[in-house]
Amino acid sequence: MHHGQMVELLTDDQLTDALSHLPAWRQDGVATLVRTVELASFVQAIQVVNRVAEIAENDDHHPDIDIRWRTLTFHLSTHSAGGLTSKDVALATEIDSVIDTL
Repeated sequence: MHHGQMVELLTDDQLTDALSHLPAWRQDGVATLVRTVELASFVQAIQVVNRVAEIAENDDHHPDIDIRWRTLTFHLSTHSAGGLTSKDVALATEIDSVIDTL
C-alpha cells in the first residue's frame, strides 16, 4: 500500500506558506486542500480531469475529483500520512497549471 518512505506532514507554517502560493485553494479541516473550478464546457472539464489523471498516475498521488457538469472540485490529502504533505502542494500546483493553460 505504501510506496517508499513515509512522507512528512507539513507544519502549520509550511502549510500557510504553501497556501499563500495557491490562492485558488482552501483548506478543509486539517487534512484536505480543496479547489473548485468552473470550465467553459463539460468537454473541457473532462480534458482537465484526464490531464490531471496522467499527472496523478506519474506522481502516484491521486486527488478525489467531483465532476458536476462543467464544475470540478478537487480534494487533495495524503491518506497514508493522515494529513497534508508536500505531495499535496505539488499536485495542487500542477492542477493549477493545467487549468491555467486552458
